[in-house]
Amino acid sequence: MLRSLAIAVGRFVFDHHGQMPAALHDLVAKLIPLDDIEAEHRGATLAWIASGRPIYRTAKPATPPEHLVAYCVLVDPQRRSVLLVDHRDAGEWLATGGHVDVDEDPAEAAKRELHEELVVSSPFLPGLEDIPLLVTRAVTAGISAGHTDVGLWYAFEGSENEELQPDPREFTDIRWWPIEQVRRGGVTRLDPNLPRFMEKLVQHWERNPL
Repeated sequence: MLRSLAIAVGRFVFDHHGQMPAALHDLVAKLIPLDDIEAEHRGATLAWIASGRPIYRTAKPATPPEHLVAYCVLVDPQRRSVLLVDHRDAGEWLATGGHVDVDEDPAEAAKRELHEELVVSSPFLPGLEDIPLLVTRAVTAGISAGHTDVGLWYAFEGSENEELQPDPREFTDIRWWPIEQVRRGGVTRLDPNLPRFMEKLVQHWERNPL
């Protein structure tokens, strides 16, 4: 009987475990896949949500071993550049982001992570707002290697001129990269999902010129 009970909170519907399967399922279902890889990731993510398995990380470093994360990609639309961080643990150039807390809207998680990791409060990129641009599933590297991050990728509007305060405990370096360079790939130690995110971003701009 308890499994049928739900409480409406904001725009998400939570079950008695504090999860948000219905709204999260709808959010992912609305994404139009870029390619066969995203179609596979989207399908597996929808099946995962529908299964009733835990969605959130509840204990560090990786419990449960499959959980939701939000990526916050800071973009300078005027210079067509993107901020990436050299992550100490992963050993790769990544977008900023982190785990979605229990009962947290993933868009709010992305905003929170952007502020925690760079000490900046940026708006969502115009035309996207709080809608993720990409969904991915990635097996992690580094200290917590081997678990699966189910990622929702959000784009934020930034500027190369703004002052950022990156967390030195997490990053060895930060750098603005030309979007076309990341889009083409071939960058050493680059998160393999970043070129695909950039491709979707460029396609969004082509449909919705600034």
